Amino acid sequence: MKLHTVPRPEHPQPQMQREDWTNLNGEWDFYIDYGNSGRDRKLHENSDFPDKIIVPFCPESRLSGIEHKDFMPAVWYHRKLMLKKELDGTRLLLHFGAVDYACSVWVNGRLAGEHRGGYSSFWFDITYLVREGENDLVVNARDDLRCGLQPRGKQSAGYFSQGCDYTRTTGIWQTVWLERVPANHIRSLQYYPNIGENRLTVKAKVQGRERLEVRAFYEGRECGRGQAEGKGQVVALTLDLTESHLWEPGQGRLYDLELTYGEDKVKSYFGMRELRIEGDRFLINDRPVFQRLVLDQGFYPGGIYTAPSEEDLERDIRLSLAAGFNGARLHQKIFEPRYLYLCDKLGYLVWEEHGCWGLDYSRPEALKAFLPEWMEVLERDFNHPAIIGWCPFNETWDCDGRKQDEDLLRVVYQATKLYDDTRPCIDTSGSYHVITDIYDLHDYEQDPEKLAEHYALFGAGGDLRDTHPRRQTPVKGIPVMISEYGGIRWDEGTAGERDWGYGETPQTPEEFLGRYKGLTETLLNNPHMCGFCYTQLYDVEQEVNGLYTYDREAKFDMSLFNAINGRRAAIEDRAGE
Repeated sequence: MKLHTVPRPEHPQPQMQREDWTNLNGEWDFYIDYGNSGRDRKLHENSDFPDKIIVPFCPESRLSGIEHKDFMPAVWYHRKLMLKKELDGTRLLLHFGAVDYACSVWVNGRLAGEHRGGYSSFWFDITYLVREGENDLVVNARDDLRCGLQPRGKQSAGYFSQGCDYTRTTGIWQTVWLERVPANHIRSLQYYPNIGENRLTVKAKVQGRERLEVRAFYEGRECGRGQAEGKGQVVALTLDLTESHLWEPGQGRLYDLELTYGEDKVKSYFGMRELRIEGDRFLINDRPVFQRLVLDQGFYPGGIYTAPSEEDLERDIRLSLAAGFNGARLHQKIFEPRYLYLCDKLGYLVWEEHGCWGLDYSRPEALKAFLPEWMEVLERDFNHPAIIGWCPFNETWDCDGRKQDEDLLRVVYQATKLYDDTRPCIDTSGSYHVITDIYDLHDYEQDPEKLAEHYALFGAGGDLRDTHPRRQTPVKGIPVMISEYGGIRWDEGTAGERDWGYGETPQTPEEFLGRYKGLTETLLNNPHMCGFCYTQLYDVEQEVNGLYTYDREAKFDMSLFNAINGRRAAIEDRAGE
């Protein structure tokens, strides 16, 4: 990568864009603090760091220029900020897309703020810490993913990437940027579409008293406007839209928004989409939709957690669509807003799932470590029409023989529903459910006939066979989906001796396709299944059960999978109920 170019130059938050912003990606000074002693040594005041790193790529990655794979308990970053003029009454906000895990930030030797959570976005107001001309920005990140109170997702807790755990991510891994805002400004936004009345309600959290003005456009044509006086911390108004265009699978149909609050001007967008559960069916805009999902873990050979470019983000969605999927389960990682924007644009369904593995679910302190970050994610991503459900936890296995604290799952579910009652929430995907809106299971049976036997009684109107009957009891009368299945191994010669996957490797491409077809049609043909999620879209390091390689090369003719996945599901034939 050339040092004079800025990696990931696009605006990182498409739903909250202002014109006056500065991308801080690129070359920073860097230092690995093996003893986590830098604060005692006052490195925030004396930032003569020996190495260089390319932000926003983590130091474990090749694209960062560091490519250090061992554990790093603490890392330090430094760069100069050149401010050419006085702020003139505006506020200067310093944004971080994500920093793994605990982060402290200093400007000119003074603490700007601290944040915990490796997946959520955050910002600090640095107005009173900067000066005209040259400024010093120092960032320290601490990362201890083996402590039991830090969600790590699929980052390996062992030295090597192994099995279904992969190379770690430490420190900054999403875009860093500066933004100037007026003293009175919009802090955050929530959108509530009403497709029956063809209206949009806008709820804005604001700073200061001004008039909120909102204009909606579709393909450049103005189709709605409204205004309301801001007299408190929240302003709400409703737009009557003169054009109706629904967001639905395969069709994004996004409206543009222009919002003004005094001198503050924000560009945004929304989609007209409503979700509803009706018995055991999942409906989008009152139409039953079978979720043909694929597991996407958001790893990249060069950038690990960070896509090298926006084009790489979009490519993954299009590869999935080419294989006949209509969405993805975003697995054990909170994806960046730019990816979610592309899902919105392309009409691509997604379940958002926290990277919860690494957390000791049996400890009551786990709630303190988990809930604040999860709530930040809900607030940031609430407006994305592509997100059709929340999933805070996945497979909450025992920790050293101790079962999960069920109050942890219950409280997080309840907090999720309290913040957002427009979407379903799965408490813990696959196992072990406490309270959930959709009952999902993981089943990696490789024999299609045996998989069909597992759910034959359920398909005939009987009880659901549960993969963990001693720890959970199926809830009757709500939607059921198999949110992990398949995982069929197929090594294209890239993983070597450590390759990993489910079941025995098929001997021929024809055997692979036959197994995939049999497993998938079993789920499509079940009249009480509302969806599936195949494991997985592409290989990740040594896990070789992707339909594409880690470099995103197709292993097979994707038109064959498109034909299988695109078959009408039995539950869709019940549309007249």
